[in-house]
Amino acid sequence: MKMTNHILTAMAAIMLLSSGCGSKTSVDTAPLEKSFASAEPANKAAADEAVSSIKSENFSGAVAQLQKLASQAKLTPKQQQAIKDTVAQVQQRLADAAAKLSKDGQKAATDLQKSLPKP
Repeated sequence: MKMTNHILTAMAAIMLLSSGCGSKTSVDTAPLEKSFASAEPANKAAADEAVSSIKSENFSGAVAQLQKLASQAKLTPKQQQAIKDTVAQVQQRLADAAAKLSKDGQKAATDLQKSLPKP
């Protein structure tokens, strides 16, 4: 029973850590929003959808939408740069989150091992 409690405690800790508690690095969507404010309605809608995805932390959806938007032929250099910058920020956010998760997961595994009774 005691072993089960240790395992459940460790699993709860891992779930809390993986849920992203703590400070978050934000993605600045203002340049993207500003560069598409007066764009064609279809492009503006696509940019707005990407911003919405970023704000809801649906980063894979945001990157897919931004890549689709970047393939449009009628974008200004400012719009193209805003897309590149936003994608770079999203990718950095994902890399930071993956590194933190890996570090936190290792710590939780070490803590679990320490909490187990010695044979």
